[in-house]
Amino acid sequence: MTIDLKGKSFLTLLDYTEEEIRYLLDLAKLYKIAKKLDRSHKKLDTKNIALIFEKDSIKTRCTFDVAAKDLGIGVTYIGGNELQVDKKESIKDFARIFGKIYDGIAYFGGTQNNLNKLNEFAEIPVWNAMTNQHHPTQVLADLLTIEEKLGHLKGSNITFVGDAKNNVVNSFMIVCAKMGINFTICAPSDLYPDKSLVNKCKNISKKNKSNINLTENIQEGTKGADVIYTSPWKSILESNNISKDKIEKLTNYKVSIELMNNCSKNVIFMHCLPAFHNLETKFGRDIYEDFGIKEMEVTDEVFESNYSVVFDQSENIMHTIKAIIVATLSV
Repeated sequence: MTIDLKGKSFLTLLDYTEEEIRYLLDLAKLYKIAKKLDRSHKKLDTKNIALIFEKDSIKTRCTFDVAAKDLGIGVTYIGGNELQVDKKESIKDFARIFGKIYDGIAYFGGTQNNLNKLNEFAEIPVWNAMTNQHHPTQVLADLLTIEEKLGHLKGSNITFVGDAKNNVVNSFMIVCAKMGINFTICAPSDLYPDKSLVNKCKNISKKNKSNINLTENIQEGTKGADVIYTSPWKSILESNNISKDKIEKLTNYKVSIELMNNCSKNVIFMHCLPAFHNLETKFGRDIYEDFGIKEMEVTDEVFESNYSVVFDQSENIMHTIKAIIVATLSV
């Protein structure tokens, strides 16, 4: 079966079939090998892309920058005060201008609605580097990491622990449903994801003989898990400080060695980063001063343990981004 993604945007994994996701993963593996062997793969040296960042993220910016330059692509970063979208220029006009100048646009840190508008009017591939609702580039890299570590995807058991009302969980739930992976959300019930998306994913998962489960019970939710995944209790997209109520609600959902011991023998720990697992950041120290806790969503013991594959995840984002760009821009 031939997969042709030329000209297709990457907005949410709902738009991609199991076969298309598989194709992107296999392509990412090839680019990872090429990088390791120091083989040039400047396939797109006539192309130029724009990185549109409504929020700051050094990690995401650098990852896209290196991925694009490895492919021979010219890159323009626009963020901070330079970005005048919705201020001096409408998204519709901005998209039509940039669609004439660039071959593709990566969009980070705004709303899914803005991303969709950008995609509607740009008439070139638009890639979701992260919005308030979805984080497909992160999750695609996570799948690559899981397959590398477990040797398979289909039938594996992934449990997300913590605040599940976020973009990573949304994207993970979608991709697990499509790829035949069992996905459990272990969180306080008022921090579950949107019910309509949960139901949609449950319907998809039934066709692929996998399950989407939600539970508040930590022992039940983590028992036999192959992957434990968590994310920050405070997203960079949230402007307000984290509340005492939320801290207290999530304290029992901190990933600890005891929790990992309830999982499968070869369990791995994953995190989309940044992680607040010690007092080595200003945010971590502020939380300690305000609430008296030294670790948030994961203990330092787990983060630094052999369970942890968090930096493999970070590396793999670069390779999956290359796959997305090449597949959608190929000449």
